Amino acid sequence: MHQDLKTAAKNVNYWSGVTTLMPLVGAFLADAYFGRFTMILISSVVYLLGLGLLTMSEVIPSLKPCDNPASCHKSEKLHEVIFFLALYLISFGTGGHKPSLESFGADQFDEDHAQERMKKMSYFNWWNFALCSGLLIGVTVIVYVQDEVSWATADMVLTCSMALSIVLFLMGKRFYRYRVPEGSPLTPMLQVLVAAIAKRNLPHPSNPGLLYEIPKSNGSRLLCHTRKLSFLDKAAILEDGYPEEDEEKVSIKKNQSPWRLATVTKVEELKLVLNLIPIWLSTLAFGLCVAQATTFFIKQAATMNRKMGNFVFPPASIYSVAAIAMLISVAIYDRILVPVLRKVTGNERGISILQRISIGVVLAMVSMMISALVERRRLKVVNREILSGSASGSSSMSVFWLAPQLITIGIGDGFAIVGLQEYFYDQVPDKMRSLGIAFYLSVLGASSFLSSFLITIIDHLTQRGGGKSWFGKDLNHSRLDKFYWVLAAINAVNLLVYAYLARRYSYKNVEKRVAVVADSSEDERHGIEMIP
Repeated sequence: MHQDLKTAAKNVNYWSGVTTLMPLVGAFLADAYFGRFTMILISSVVYLLGLGLLTMSEVIPSLKPCDNPASCHKSEKLHEVIFFLALYLISFGTGGHKPSLESFGADQFDEDHAQERMKKMSYFNWWNFALCSGLLIGVTVIVYVQDEVSWATADMVLTCSMALSIVLFLMGKRFYRYRVPEGSPLTPMLQVLVAAIAKRNLPHPSNPGLLYEIPKSNGSRLLCHTRKLSFLDKAAILEDGYPEEDEEKVSIKKNQSPWRLATVTKVEELKLVLNLIPIWLSTLAFGLCVAQATTFFIKQAATMNRKMGNFVFPPASIYSVAAIAMLISVAIYDRILVPVLRKVTGNERGISILQRISIGVVLAMVSMMISALVERRRLKVVNREILSGSASGSSSMSVFWLAPQLITIGIGDGFAIVGLQEYFYDQVPDKMRSLGIAFYLSVLGASSFLSSFLITIIDHLTQRGGGKSWFGKDLNHSRLDKFYWVLAAINAVNLLVYAYLARRYSYKNVEKRVAVVADSSEDERHGIEMIP
């Protein structure tokens, strides 16, 4: 579309932002009303429509970007409308598809079954391994087809792949486990808040065991009482005594408005969601680094020497280096590090979820520092070539100079991205798990918008007083190295905040339950320990 650097980067960030924020809507509808299976099907069809429209924008003559691509300097307006409509249909499809599919997969494991619970801890690692394998094919095979054959052919391949994936998903319908939607998860939380405010003047009971709770009859898990955000505990204070028998508690529930009395589990569910907010905010800086890998990293690759013998490396394919690094790091972590760390720490996960995320945050910061040094060197090479008169618009510097920053961010993703998915799925109430995955995606979405906002602010500040913007018309007239240093500094400060929050964080604490597991030889009873 012949857009300049700033406009192109902003459009990518806007689309990425919408695509990763829409899951908040899709996940809410899946958890509350449609159910995850139904939401996956609906959103898959919308996704397929978007891909079909994208293909049409390249195939139908009246919708193509230009009549004569060789002399085209600006795309047709109609093509732009259809193109962005297709992209945002894909965004809407992703909004329901991505969080529902991932959480639906995790639902196939029974957390009260000891062996299945252990397998579930590896699920997110291998989910991302599969996802990254698809990404690797996308940035190599599909990108090569786009560059060397045509965008239309590549879009057709993507459309057919999505149609095939829907068929494969439906083939497993009778084997799946399903979680029935329980209505809006926000209403009980609002009830807790209203009840706590209404009873704000009541004293706390001397024993937390006197707070109101009833046994779950539908198989849902009860949450243990925690001392944090103790104001909310007032929602579970009984105003008319403290009955001991479960039958009496059930009777109270029938006679008491939920806007006046809430169970301990409902109170703790609200606490869980409120505890997510500081962690969510403190991971936005990591998302800023991730946003650069799909925008400026690829733009850097386009200006460098991409030859491998007679083969010219497509710019977007350079992201395959990060994908491969993530694949390797996830496999090593799951198969080697976790078993070793379990023995050392005694933690079922090896290390806690937030510790895993912190490793990724540190590596993302290091990646920005490496990126700044590499970009500084690239600019020196370009300036030297301009002075010698040998500049041709592309630097003679090899594109594989970008490998260290891509490898570092890829390994960081293997820790932080997978950790964020596991954290937001595990630490939300059980009935909000699609929303949990959406919260993780919203970190990346909000970071994409934040990246665009940061570019706008820095562009304005560096031009003030007649100065030269860090974001010129092209990369050779920009100062991305300084921008990367700013991101590294932001992450360094944010890391201190994150470490403070992580040390004080209280993980979800579920009441112990005993599950009966049928073995091939005999039945064994396993106590389910609550380990973060």
